[in-house]
Amino acid sequence: MVLWDYGAYPCKIKKGTLAYKIYGEEMISERHRHRFEYNNEYKQMLEEAGLICSGTSPDGNLVEIVEYKNHPFFIASQFHPEFKSRPDRPAPLFKALIKACKEKIKN
Repeated sequence: MVLWDYGAYPCKIKKGTLAYKIYGEEMISERHRHRFEYNNEYKQMLEEAGLICSGTSPDGNLVEIVEYKNHPFFIASQFHPEFKSRPDRPAPLFKALIKACKEKIKN
């Protein structure tokens, strides 16, 4: 985990999720530049409707990544993956999106 990145915060990823498949590890560090938060008052209702809170702060209080289990590639993050992405080292979310698009075109 990189601690010196401006705005970098840890994110714990739930095993068995698309986010875990993409990142391949349980703890990641990503950068933020905002003060928005997921409204936990709706968390249970949204999860019952199929939304998965697949990434959270280590204490579980802040939702960082959500995904929809009934969609081939619906994943959203509170952090900004573009801040750590480089031409020779694209962010995992970007690589996974391109791969999913290529698979969809091929099929």
